[in-house]
This record gives sequence, structure tokens and C-alpha cells, in this order.
Amino acid sequence: MLITIQSILPIFLIILVGNLLRQAPVFTKEFWIGLERLGFYVLYPTLLFVMILDADFSGLSLGKIITSLGLAWLTLCLLTLALWPFVKRIGIGGPTFSSIYQSSVRWNGFIALVVAENMFPPEGAALVALVMAAIVIPINVSTVAVVAWFTDSQSDIASVFKRVAVNPLIIGAALGLLCRLIPGGLPDFMMDGLQLVSRAALGMGLLAIGAGLRMSDVLRPSAAVLLPTFMKLALFPVIVLSFAIAFGVTGLELQYLALCAAVPTAMNGYVLARQMGGDAENYAVTATLQTLISLFSIPAVLTLTAYVTGG
Repeated sequence: MLITIQSILPIFLIILVGNLLRQAPVFTKEFWIGLERLGFYVLYPTLLFVMILDADFSGLSLGKIITSLGLAWLTLCLLTLALWPFVKRIGIGGPTFSSIYQSSVRWNGFIALVVAENMFPPEGAALVALVMAAIVIPINVSTVAVVAWFTDSQSDIASVFKRVAVNPLIIGAALGLLCRLIPGGLPDFMMDGLQLVSRAALGMGLLAIGAGLRMSDVLRPSAAVLLPTFMKLALFPVIVLSFAIAFGVTGLELQYLALCAAVPTAMNGYVLARQMGGDAENYAVTATLQTLISLFSIPAVLTLTAYVTGG
């Protein structure tokens, strides 16, 4: 419990700092808009690029794990999309639903990585990093496509495909995969520079989320916030562990997978919502609430999984 809180609490505190800074007279509204654009077009794509390029794939057998997580994630995507006719009837519009979808199907691999480094053997963190690299492109393709579809009244397949193809997050992830094919990799001076830029992504992104957050909404969450919180923190771990057990994943590998399933939604979905016309405020409230609840839900999921595996 203490390790998990130590991993998540700093993230939540940075969000609170961003909220306080937004209320201070030092920074203008234009500053925060510029920070969001910097994250969307430069910082987050660089982070994805470096993460994928640096992932250590050696010595890991991921067939059952990737299959289990991939099928579980696809199941969650389809279940969430199937909710659209029902939430539409209660007055939830397309932009808000796009944020419901995003905050249901995205996952914060960085929290998983930090917790894995503190709780598990070295191969646990390597496994989480590899899973992040494997799933980051389908997650971003899916979320960009859904946000484009539900925020554009004239959307068609061609326009959605175009917006997906030029999305900076997808370009960054795709370039990371392509650059893995370069013999000897990129020069050290380039990697050092990219690493410096990527380190700024999460912190600045968290500040931007806090700047767009109204804390009163966290205290009185709407159905559009509670629904993806349930989908992500309660339903998704059950789906993932069910597939994993069915495919014969056991022991520590099952606990690694449980950790990946239990983390809250990723923070960069807020930037995507802001830049593409989604309901960024809904996403910010949902991400903050999920992060707060995950202080308790991650230990609960890991404890239950350890009990199941006899650990």
C-alpha cells in the first residue's frame, strides 16, 4: 500500500499545483493554451518515441500476456462504444462521450512502470515497458479516431483516417518503431536531447490538467465521470484477469498483468481532447478522480491477484 501511494501521490499533487497556478495572476490564459499545444505537438510525441525506442524486448516471452491484454482492451473498447445509444438518451453529447471513451480505454503505463520498479523483480518493469510499447499505437489510433468521429458532425471514414494519420502522438509512436530498425540506433547526442525533452512531458502535462480542472466537480462527479471510472478501475481488471487465467498466465506474470490493468487512465488524453474538440474538462475530472481512487484500488487488485496466485 505504501509503495503504491508513494508512486501515485506525487502525480496527484502536481495536478493540484497546476490548479493553484491557474488561479494565480502570474500566468495568463494564453500561457496555458500554449503549454497544452507544446505538449500535444512536441512533448508527448517525443515521450512516446523515446519510450518505444528504448524498450528492452530481449529475454521476454509475451505471447500470452500481449494476447490477454489485447483481447481484454478490445473487449473494453467495444463495450464502451456500445454504451453510446444509452448515454445519448440521458443527454450526453458526442464530445463528452469521446472523453468517456478515452478515459475508459487509456491506461497510465507510467504509474505501472514506477510501481513495478518498486514492487517486482527487474523483469517486471521490463515487461510493463514492453507492454506499453506494444499497445500504445492501437490505443492512440483508437482514441484519435473516436474523438475525431464524435466531435465532427460531418465525420466520414476518410476524414477520420486523415486526422489519425497526421496526429502527432501516432506519428511519434510510429517513428519510434521505425527507428528501432536503424543499425546501431540513433547517435548518443540525439538520444540525450530527446531524453531531456521527454522528461518534461509528464510534469508539464500534469500541470496542464490541473490548470483546466475545477475541484468542485471532483467532489460532485457526474455520470459521465463515474461511468468511465467504473469501466477502467473495476471492470477492466476483471476482464484482463479473466482472459489471462483462461490463456494460462500464472504467478508473477499474472501480477504484472494485473498491475497494468489496475492503473488509472493516462493523462495525455486531456491534451488530445483539448486539441481535437473533445470534452477536456470531463476528461480532467475523470483522470483526477481515477488517480485518487487508484491509491486504494491498485493495492486491492494486486492483493487479490497475489491471493489467487498463491503469492
